[in-house]
Amino acid sequence: MAPFLIALYLLGGAALLILGAEALVRGASRLASIVGISSLAIGLTVVAYGTSSPELSVSAYAALAGQTDLAVGNVVGSNLFNVLLILGLSALLSPLRISTQLVRFDVPVMIGVSLLVLLFGADGMIGRGDGLILLLGVVVYSFFQIWQGRREKNAEGLAQFECRPSSGTTRCAGNLWRNIFWVIAGLGLLVLGSRWLVTGAVQTARALGVSELVIGLTVVAAGTSLPEAATSVLAAWRGERDIAVGNVVGSNIFNILGVLGISGLLASDGLAVAASLLRFDIPAMIAVAVACLPIFFTGHQISRW
Repeated sequence: MAPFLIALYLLGGAALLILGAEALVRGASRLASIVGISSLAIGLTVVAYGTSSPELSVSAYAALAGQTDLAVGNVVGSNLFNVLLILGLSALLSPLRISTQLVRFDVPVMIGVSLLVLLFGADGMIGRGDGLILLLGVVVYSFFQIWQGRREKNAEGLAQFECRPSSGTTRCAGNLWRNIFWVIAGLGLLVLGSRWLVTGAVQTARALGVSELVIGLTVVAAGTSLPEAATSVLAAWRGERDIAVGNVVGSNIFNILGVLGISGLLASDGLAVAASLLRFDIPAMIAVAVACLPIFFTGHQISRW
């Protein structure tokens, strides 16, 4: 690929990510108010799963093509990138308030599913049975988040709802569909932008002779995590802190349960887990997840330092 085309992919992808993140944060925050689900639940599910769609598309395609190192490396690298860079950068812009639910439930779930990757991959393979267990896990987690999110919103009272019983049906429906459109449009721009960026970055890495696993752990992982980066940073900037933090934690959970689960089911011979991943990268992913607990416990806030 010509250097001019690579530069075009990189710059065009970055522009689409910024536009997509703005549309997604705007639509998701308003959608939470309309349908009566807390912003944290929206961040942990709708936004998190949406911004993880590039990881899903890349890993699923790689699994079908037999590039299993790329499929697994993308998930592990993305989870490292999400916590260390995205959460860190978001907190530098604006100290992030941490919900009690995140500390008591979601971060322990993130740690648990990270350990599950080490357990399932200990034999050097994540097979279809493992993939099915992971996929069932994301279904259960999603239903719990929706139930919990509605319960929290109901406890706040109807006064904060954008659509109350006294509101007009036409107005409520219009607001609902308008914000669903913004969420879908934002996700579409994020997916397209991340693909352009990954294309340019992978072409550059291959020209330098970098291995497939290293590409998955670094270039592709960073590229597919750019939607999370754009969304969380913008959400922190706009004061939507539940969405900023929920997006990172929810994305990490979905990457393992959803992305690895689906990829494991699609790979004809399962996903091979390289020995180097078991020795260093997966333990690093677990350590980063565990490191979130003391940070989140400290005053329930991620401060700038």
